[in-house]
Amino acid sequence: MHTRAEQATAKRKGTGRRTEKQRATGNRARLGVAALPALLLALAGTGSAGSQGAPSCGGTPGVPGWARTATYRGTLGTLPIALQLTPGRFGSRYFYERRSLDIFLEEFRSGEQLILQESVGQTLSSNSVTTGCFTLSPVQGGLKGTWQAPGGRAAPVTLKAVNALTLPLNLPSSPGLQRLRRDDPLAFLKLNRPWVRTASSVREPLSGLHYPRVPGASAPLNAALQDRLLKNAVSALDCRSMLPPDRQSSDDAGYQLQAAVTLQRPHLLSLREDVYYECGGAHPDYYSVGLILDRATGREVNPATIWPTLTASRQETLYLSGVRRQVEASCLDVLTQSSLDFTANLTPAGLNLTPTSLPHVFAGCDETVVVPYATLRPDANTASPYFPDLYVR
Repeated sequence: MHTRAEQATAKRKGTGRRTEKQRATGNRARLGVAALPALLLALAGTGSAGSQGAPSCGGTPGVPGWARTATYRGTLGTLPIALQLTPGRFGSRYFYERRSLDIFLEEFRSGEQLILQESVGQTLSSNSVTTGCFTLSPVQGGLKGTWQAPGGRAAPVTLKAVNALTLPLNLPSSPGLQRLRRDDPLAFLKLNRPWVRTASSVREPLSGLHYPRVPGASAPLNAALQDRLLKNAVSALDCRSMLPPDRQSSDDAGYQLQAAVTLQRPHLLSLREDVYYECGGAHPDYYSVGLILDRATGREVNPATIWPTLTASRQETLYLSGVRRQVEASCLDVLTQSSLDFTANLTPAGLNLTPTSLPHVFAGCDETVVVPYATLRPDANTASPYFPDLYVR
């Protein structure tokens, strides 16, 4: 397991690397927990497309005319499963409910039968091999058919259609939970379960991730914090699903989150999330997300709301002024020659700025700089309700 200190050391030494998946976005913070699940699914679909010409399970590429995007629950033999059919998108997927890790499926057809071929790489260095074949037909209210491993006996499959929008919520309602129920029903089926709560944190039991609790938080703020953990939990499960079976339970692979409150004031709450992940790419990777939240509404507060003249160019000027004392000459050259974007969080000492846009090979140069509040005083909006949280009038 990589501790936060080990992650920070890796960053300083330049050993933290962005994977090709993340490099394509050009922005660690924008990739983050919001985009990682969809990106992983897209990559899974891209990676499997090459075998569509010679399906091991038979059939021809495409789906029968009756096949539509839908969510199902039922049994494979005696084992409970859930399946998401998404024709023409990233490929379908399913999971065994006792494990809740997605297995990706390629779609084929044989007449009016739907054939779903699952292929899994047994190790990081091995090619994927076909591990099972669904053959399904529509019945009233769902699907029925078989699943068969290569050379094995066929097991019966019975699936009923599920409308996630009608399922009861086992967590407090929040915008992110409602969005997940609408946009990713399979993930909703996994994560719509009570979380473990202590005085200082909550733990999502399936991913094992923790997130801070804030005593006396408003209902909207609690909803915002829940949604942050929810996004991270989705990413963690998607990341683990991308690993081969021999790495899925490994302590040094998968998705690790360190989230901490960095400032609490009457109107503002700030946090920082540091994520280290290895999802089967060429290298492990990391990213940071800074958050500034309104304690009453739970909404994100743009630093420009507090400091209206803190433009992108002024952020860059302040950052470069401060980072000169923190990095070697080679990193300073990279930073001064790059167009920098930042993620920001508040601390008692000032505004933290962390670059999010450096090229893959220079990831070790993305040091955080603290800009003192006194330095930002000329930029501040004295009429802002957040001004008294940071300054004496």
